[in-house]
Amino acid sequence: MCLETCKSPTQGIGKQEPLKLNLHGYWSRRIDDEHRLIYAFDDEQVVVIQCRHHYGDR
Repeated sequence: MCLETCKSPTQGIGKQEPLKLNLHGYWSRRIDDEHRLIYAFDDEQVVVIQCRHHYGDR
């Protein structure tokens, strides 16, 4: 999934969605029902912020 995200950050496998509010500028990609890949990207790189749990879990 990380390679897919690097190739195309806004398309591909795992439901992608831009995040809002305090996570504006980050994207989420669904790994499974519980886990999400949270990342940011620009023209040169993709930075993975989190790849386990849902971004709303505490």
